[in-house]
Order: sequence, then structure tokens, then C-alpha cells
Amino acid sequence: MPTATVSAKGQITLPVSSRRALGIKPHDRVTIEVRRDEIVVKPVPDFFELRGFLGKGGTPEEEREAMLKAVSRHVLGKE
Repeated sequence: MPTATVSAKGQITLPVSSRRALGIKPHDRVTIEVRRDEIVVKPVPDFFELRGFLGKGGTPEEEREAMLKAVSRHVLGKE
């Protein structure tokens, strides 16, 4: 079982074997849950990977582009 050391700032580095097993990559978000005497770390799915959750969607790239256009219209007040 992999181990990690807690730094003076309370930080840990997840062992590479654990990150690979769960598909956690740099800049991915994780949830931290305390269960009795355990800490459980789980990856958070990428928002754009939830394609189709609310109906038919495009590719992640198409969804990102649509989101950027919508934000630009909102910020520029051209709705």
C-alpha cells in the first residue's frame, strides 16, 4: 500500500501508482471525504465529460467553444 508524508503546510503528494489507478492527472480536481478514521480522495469528473447529461451535446471541444461564445455575449451585453 502506497504511503505519503504530510508536509508542514498539511499537504500530501498522491503516489503515482494511486494517481494512475484512478486516472488523476495534473490540475484535476478531487474530493476529500472523512469517513470515521479514514480520508477518501476521489477524482471529480471534468464538467465537459458529462456530455449528454442534459440532452444531446457536442464534442467537448464544441461544448467549450459554445460556452466561450455564450460568456462573451453575456459579458459584452449582446444577448
